[in-house]
Amino acid sequence: MLVRQAANVLELMEYFARRKRPATLAEISDDLGWPRSSTFNLVGTIADKGWLYEPRARNGYYPSPRWLTLARTVAEAEPLPDAVHALVLEIADKTGETTAIAALAGTNAIFLDVVECSHSVRYFAQIGDRVPVYASSVGRAILAQQTPEERRAIYRKIRFEPFSDTTPCSVEAIETSLNEAATRGYHQSSAEYIADLAGVAVPLPVNHRRLSLVVAGPTSRCLNRRPETAATILACIERFKTETSNS
Repeated sequence: MLVRQAANVLELMEYFARRKRPATLAEISDDLGWPRSSTFNLVGTIADKGWLYEPRARNGYYPSPRWLTLARTVAEAEPLPDAVHALVLEIADKTGETTAIAALAGTNAIFLDVVECSHSVRYFAQIGDRVPVYASSVGRAILAQQTPEERRAIYRKIRFEPFSDTTPCSVEAIETSLNEAATRGYHQSSAEYIADLAGVAVPLPVNHRRLSLVVAGPTSRCLNRRPETAATILACIERFKTETSNS
């Protein structure tokens, strides 16, 4: 169930991230398609709490540094170990494709760390991007770490949408995919959520966190290389586990 007021706050912050400059109430209302009265009430409330300010009088609102302070505090309390980022860098270098770490966020997998490859045609991804857990190899690699009861609770919240002909759109289809991945040794995808994108993902439990790691790129370059990519990922992770257990 979507709580509209909460969604609007997040949409407003994403709007400023794209805009990168102050915006007046009229600009916010027009750009986001919100009623003027609702925009006035929302922006006024956020500004009263100190999360928005006016850099120059009557020149529009902009997020205050309070957001940065909060984000740093949250990130520092639960950071990804440096060794995990080093692993992402290594795998991106060895595979030549975009590599990311993800965690569960509701019914989505959210990227916590991303290293993009240098190809002009590549998977463009950034930290904070989300993909459906059921329609992505990186999501299913997270689901595989849940208990059957935990997965059933997640399934009840999913609104299955067929993004393409290859999207698994039922609990049975997902469970079949998880079983096949367990036998294969890795999760894979082909244009399930994003057209012309092929991916390989594996679970990456770090301490108490259920993470997954994915390598993805255009199907023209990556589809037939999935077994080779998986072998590279698994070898790097095996070395990562050995090194971190000895440190």
